[in-house]
Amino acid sequence: MATPQHIQGCGVQLFTTTRGHPEAPAVVLVHGYPDNQQVWDGVAERLARNWYVVTYDVRGAGLSDRPARTRDYRLSLLARDLEAVVDALLPGRRFHLVAHDWGSIQGWESVTGRPLQDRIASYTTLSGPCLDHVGYWMRDRVKSLSPDRAGQLLKQLGSSWYIFAFQLPWLAPTLWDTLLGTRWPAYLKASEGITEASPNPHRGADGRDGIRLYRANMLPRLLSPRVRYARCPVQLIVPTQDRYVGAQLFEDLHEWVPALYRREIDAGHWVPLSQPDTLARFIDEFARGMESGQPDASLASLRVTTLNAPTGQSAPAGA
Repeated sequence: MATPQHIQGCGVQLFTTTRGHPEAPAVVLVHGYPDNQQVWDGVAERLARNWYVVTYDVRGAGLSDRPARTRDYRLSLLARDLEAVVDALLPGRRFHLVAHDWGSIQGWESVTGRPLQDRIASYTTLSGPCLDHVGYWMRDRVKSLSPDRAGQLLKQLGSSWYIFAFQLPWLAPTLWDTLLGTRWPAYLKASEGITEASPNPHRGADGRDGIRLYRANMLPRLLSPRVRYARCPVQLIVPTQDRYVGAQLFEDLHEWVPALYRREIDAGHWVPLSQPDTLARFIDEFARGMESGQPDASLASLRVTTLNAPTGQSAPAGA
């Protein structure tokens, strides 16, 4: 049974839901854009058989507060919201973090920095790279004389056209208010073959207000990336049909994650909606393996060989 409640985040009220037995090991699921926690319903219901599952609407989505200022959507504040959620619902406990799209982008902020770094037992990331890692990835390809690497950069820039459009005042918010909000289910059906189990009544507002995530974070992080290492084991799930986040963005991830496990799934961007059974199984297998400290042979075979860290930096020890 799902238990909803509001908790106090970093200057905002956040709407949360818990499922499963409170004494079970915990999993926290963070949604992306232009979604709210409803996107996780199918996965959360399956995981709740063995896990205590926490979902929440991030600021600007669903039934959580919607700050009007762009600067109130900075990654540092999103990370503090996650901290507030787990402090309220999982006080003092370690947990496994799972995130999709913009939820994953903001999840990296906590995975690679304090104060939650020591409480995150593992991280499963889908279609959401760390913006700092992408900043270094872009620098490497701009400097490279390799046609293949230059091609990777051009391909990703072509896939990310909407990010640049989101920087234009009024255009995207107006489209969400007048067109996209009502036609989004048809778009998901046509582009991804997905029919949502239940309509999202907040879709237009989620799309309109979530644009501030891009405006507050994309250019500052890509142009001035920070050195960000993960300490927990990370499971990277790559949807091979993702038309927004290319697999090439994760080629250098092993340099930042000492314990990296990679899977591919034949799916488009919205895996939580299109393949909840498979995704729940991947999350369960990985979290169980990290809980035990002894991954089985099939999980161990997914581990990516760690190469040297960037020049002048030393990578921390990983699981």
